[in-house]
Amino acid sequence: MREKIVGILGGMGPEATLYCFDQIIRNTIAKNDQEHLRLIIDSNPKVPDRTAAILGKGESPVPVLVNSGNALMKAGADFIIIPCVSAHAFLNELKKGIKIPILSLFDAVTEFIKQNHPTINYIGMLATTGTIHSGAFKKRLEQDNIITYTPSEEDQKKVMEAIYDIKSVLTIANREKIKEKLLKVVNNLIEKGAQGIIAGCTEIPLVLKQKDLSIPLFDSIFILARAAIKEAGLKPLELS
Repeated sequence: MREKIVGILGGMGPEATLYCFDQIIRNTIAKNDQEHLRLIIDSNPKVPDRTAAILGKGESPVPVLVNSGNALMKAGADFIIIPCVSAHAFLNELKKGIKIPILSLFDAVTEFIKQNHPTINYIGMLATTGTIHSGAFKKRLEQDNIITYTPSEEDQKKVMEAIYDIKSVLTIANREKIKEKLLKVVNNLIEKGAQGIIAGCTEIPLVLKQKDLSIPLFDSIFILARAAIKEAGLKPLELS
């Protein structure tokens, strides 16, 4: 069976795309270069802001994403992954315009939780305001009987501040400050009853790690990377 070529529709933001590529490499069982997957990456940071579009305050990213997706197809990609959670709010529109399959991050994360943490019924969501407002991730989790807790309005502002800080000014010096801000929100979600936390924005795992939490942290990019490896025809590394 021929290995499938992975297309990464990225740039939202560039560092999240780099992290996704890194996670695919690190989760692939390979003894040499030739045993790794072939990937084609379009890192396009010019895509209009997804949250602004969802909230009706900016232009739709769909035309730009469709053009990039079909460019990946023409370059040889067999399927696409999108390391941007907010962009998945437009998944149905993208599937209509892009001529190769798109692997759903929502499906990958939900299935990972059910398979590896079947006792979790209540999950906390750290995501952009756009992702939360669209409700698409929440609906997908509910299909598998997982109830989502989202931050209060005040806490959601802190999450968005942290996300844009990561995108613009992430340094060693301010990494801890951003982490502290996010951990305060996490603790409030735990108080609500969250049994696990979804890093539902691809910037969040760049500062927040499992060692920082007392409950499971579900890194959406790590999970998407492993799903891409499987879809391409390889078996990812065993979970530790």
